[in-house]
Amino acid sequence: MKRLSEIGTGTVARILSFENNDLFLKLMEMGCVPGELVKVEQIAPLGDPISITVAGYNLSLRLNEADNIFVEELGIR
Repeated sequence: MKRLSEIGTGTVARILSFENNDLFLKLMEMGCVPGELVKVEQIAPLGDPISITVAGYNLSLRLNEADNIFVEELGIR
């Protein structure tokens, strides 16, 4: 199990859980729900923000938001 902020560009992962319950509702409203596949599309040069695709949508997450999402890395696609 890794944090979303720890996986590289092009990597697909499955969302497992969230660390911070305060962000849980906000992330769920954006489509980040447990079981959903997420792909890291781009990482800014300083690591913040991170561009992802989840549930068919492109989202930008702050590093602290991505730090709160635990994922299972599935590989590069």
